[in-house]
Amino acid sequence: MDLTRLSLRTRVFLFFAALALGNLAALVAGLWFGYTRIADPQLLNAMVIGGTVAGFVILGLIAWIWFLFDENVAKPIERLSGLLRARSSADVTLDFDDKIARYLGDLAPAAASVTQHLAQTRNALSEAVQRETTRLASEKERLEALLSDVPVGVLLCTSDHQLVFYNGQAVDLLGSAHAPGLDRRVFEYLHAAPISHAYERLIATQDPDAASDLLCATVDGGKVLAARMRLFAEGEDHHITKRPGYVLTLRDVSGDMASHAAREQLMDELFDRIRRPAAALQSLIGVLTADDGPTGAARDPVRSAAETEAVQLSGTIHEFFKRHEANRADWWPLAMIRASDLGQAVAARVKADGGTILPVTSALMLRCEGFEMVALLAMLVRKLPPRHDLRLEITQEGTGALIALEWVGEPVSVTDLEGWLETPLDIGIDDVTGRRVLAIHAAELWPETLPDGRGRLCLPLREARHVTQRPRPVPRAVVYDFALLERERVAEIADTPLLDLTYVVFDTETTGLLPSEGDEIVQIAAVRIVNGRRVETEIFDTLVDPGRSIPASSTSVHGISNAMVQGAPDIAEVGKRFHKFVEGAVLVAHNAPFDMEFLHRKEGVIGARFDNPVLDTVLLSAVVFGQSETHTLDALTHRLGITIPEEARHTAIGDTVATADAFLKLLPALQGRGLITFGEVVEELRKHGRLLKDLNA
Repeated sequence: MDLTRLSLRTRVFLFFAALALGNLAALVAGLWFGYTRIADPQLLNAMVIGGTVAGFVILGLIAWIWFLFDENVAKPIERLSGLLRARSSADVTLDFDDKIARYLGDLAPAAASVTQHLAQTRNALSEAVQRETTRLASEKERLEALLSDVPVGVLLCTSDHQLVFYNGQAVDLLGSAHAPGLDRRVFEYLHAAPISHAYERLIATQDPDAASDLLCATVDGGKVLAARMRLFAEGEDHHITKRPGYVLTLRDVSGDMASHAAREQLMDELFDRIRRPAAALQSLIGVLTADDGPTGAARDPVRSAAETEAVQLSGTIHEFFKRHEANRADWWPLAMIRASDLGQAVAARVKADGGTILPVTSALMLRCEGFEMVALLAMLVRKLPPRHDLRLEITQEGTGALIALEWVGEPVSVTDLEGWLETPLDIGIDDVTGRRVLAIHAAELWPETLPDGRGRLCLPLREARHVTQRPRPVPRAVVYDFALLERERVAEIADTPLLDLTYVVFDTETTGLLPSEGDEIVQIAAVRIVNGRRVETEIFDTLVDPGRSIPASSTSVHGISNAMVQGAPDIAEVGKRFHKFVEGAVLVAHNAPFDMEFLHRKEGVIGARFDNPVLDTVLLSAVVFGQSETHTLDALTHRLGITIPEEARHTAIGDTVATADAFLKLLPALQGRGLITFGEVVEELRKHGRLLKDLNA
């Protein structure tokens, strides 16, 4: 039988019942044992009467004790547990009478203290949650206001192209007959082909920091929009198999394109109407100045001047035309894409049309509008007679690249090619033709015949470069702290609360421990703390060329070798950047006098003084834990539950982050001791001067 299913009172009753039965059994056994030993029948009645009286006394005594135990122990425990459960599970705040368990020693007062503390904690938690909810609601309103004022449309879409966010500018740009709706497909508002192409290309790159620029058009109205797509992870685990969503930023370029087209038409007409007369004038002057032309001394100066003017006019026009051709592509921010990606995209598009083409590409990055360029090349393939020997070659040519569509056979005539370029491309935008794609890229397209009987179409691109290691991505995090809006500035730093100060926690690695004997800094790292939290994106971390060799003993500690600092900036340059980084902040370091001496000795070279207020975590540790404790960084972080990865120990950035985390945990401990302002902390630090000198004047 499982006794744990029974109530406490029932179990107590069963305990006393078992005790009574045990006592009666023991009494009967004792009397029987005595009777068998005496063997006197005359004593049997006396023993039975005595045993019965003793049995009733035992039962009465046990029943009385059970009653007292039930009333003063079992019942109070059940009541106490019920009251505790009510106050822990339900919102009951009334104090309970601790006299109900007056015979249970300190249990009732302890329970009363626990419930009181629980109520206080619950109230404090509710207040904190309410404050945090109010703060988050306020920040949400501010972020919504900021996003609503962003001058571009922003769409956030899932991997299956469902809308999960849009701002007011996006509503105006989409111009749909019905307003956008959450969880609706973005293709209800924008043509699918450019977006799908850009999305698949970004997926194929497997680069979370890559972005793709594209042109797309609205379904209603045909408005042309310039868009930038960037992937984002839909969960914290960036290695999950689920395809990521993406962000689209949109900008209306319909007006830009119309004005650009009009300007291009005007400029083309200008060149057409001027170049021919200029050429004719130059030819006429050539006839007049020929050996068999008119003679006469009076006409020579005139002919000479006319010839000079004609040559200058023609040269100026050609120069102006070249400058115009060079600048006409700069009006549109074309993206850099891999030549291999472009070739594979064309091959996939041609395969979808039922054809085949072999892409042969160099390791180049091309500046072009990928989707429209793919559509143009696919259109040219469709216009060519069906063949199985098509080849798309992309090679470097000067500072740009040459895209060549080759085949075995006769070349294309210029007349046919001009007609093809006037045909709208199949991209969902009616007015986008091959001619316009060439205009955007400031490129021309011409046919050629190769010596081996092959024909090809040549399309040069103005800008290309070799594929190199991708540069370090620009941080994409949004950094904000709206609490700074409500902060009141205090004129005197000594009167400023600790949490209202901005801190820069830093550390240096050096060639040795003696700056007075020529040791130099080889690395500086720092992080910023604003409004009581470390700003993850604001980091200073750089190697420094010390101008001397680094001893092997020092390299064994921090891992920085002479080869690592070759080409690094010197202390003069790094010092200026670091001084700018710490401007207006309180400097925090572990054993600050050591690091500050290196900086102070280089102030002349740097051209700036490091006169910031300074806090030392060694002294702060002494204030909180007492001077008798060990105050190394390892000991301090161990006491505060901070783990420094082994590979990060004795590196500038690793020790800096550990010191910053330790400092953030020391701040509430200082406030708990009544040290609220910076001046109060400094005054307390000076009491521990035998450990380290306080650097605040």
